[in-house]
Amino acid sequence: MTVHPARARRSPAEQSRLESELREMFQSRISFNRILGLQVLRCDPGNPAMRFEMTPALVGHFHYGRLHGGVISAVLDTTAGLALMCALGEHFIDETSTEILARFLKIGTIDLRVDYLRQGVGETFTSTADVTRLGGRVASVQMALHNEQSLLIATGAGAYVVS
Repeated sequence: MTVHPARARRSPAEQSRLESELREMFQSRISFNRILGLQVLRCDPGNPAMRFEMTPALVGHFHYGRLHGGVISAVLDTTAGLALMCALGEHFIDETSTEILARFLKIGTIDLRVDYLRQGVGETFTSTADVTRLGGRVASVQMALHNEQSLLIATGAGAYVVS
């Protein structure tokens, strides 16, 4: 049996810097996320979450005021990206925030499946994601979108290149 030396954990200050940088990147630096109004609720590797408010610009069906399906898909995909960054930050716990953020450049969507379960009706929506597999090259993520009444609007599953 091979014994690996214990990896030094990122300092609390460095972890805080990573979370702050992730918020900045996902909320401000990605232009489309600003259009969607996405806000990072949690950068917790076990329970990352984002939210956004319904606005007229996000309506897909003008008569009913429902959320556009493309918005739902984009939000689920983006939340998966946040979940992957959080998971990578936890997996590579000895890396600095700068090193973890550089890993974002290598992430790409391979496959995305969205199941639209209910009409996208609501005032506020929350998306969550769970990284079910984090391999050396490919990761799998499950996502969900709920409205403010906790109704499940859509689920997603994605495969992502991570190296």
